[in-house]
Amino acid sequence: MKQKMDVQQGTLALMVLKTLDVLGPLHGYGIARRIEQISGDLLAVNQGTLYPVLLRLEQEGAVASEWSPSENNRRARFYRLTRAGHKLLEAEKNDWEQRAAIIARFFEVKAQDLG
Repeated sequence: MKQKMDVQQGTLALMVLKTLDVLGPLHGYGIARRIEQISGDLLAVNQGTLYPVLLRLEQEGAVASEWSPSENNRRARFYRLTRAGHKLLEAEKNDWEQRAAIIARFFEVKAQDLG
């Protein structure tokens, strides 16, 4: 059985934005479970890390929230992506792809390439 990895600092916001982009409004617990599900249950989302990220994204205007009943009829705060959130997601996606391409170059480089 594989041990779940914690989400790396700085990547959780991107995962939250993309999850809301794909699935629409969700409450915090739902966001955490979906991120874990999408990762193939290889990632663990800590609630103590998730909610500060959601608060920061809301303060930045990337997400908006409202109280509504959840699936089990409990009051929950549902988060949705805003227009600014869509723009932030695109910028973060491009930044992540660029960083990943740079790291990939390090795995491909050979000594003779540097000579």
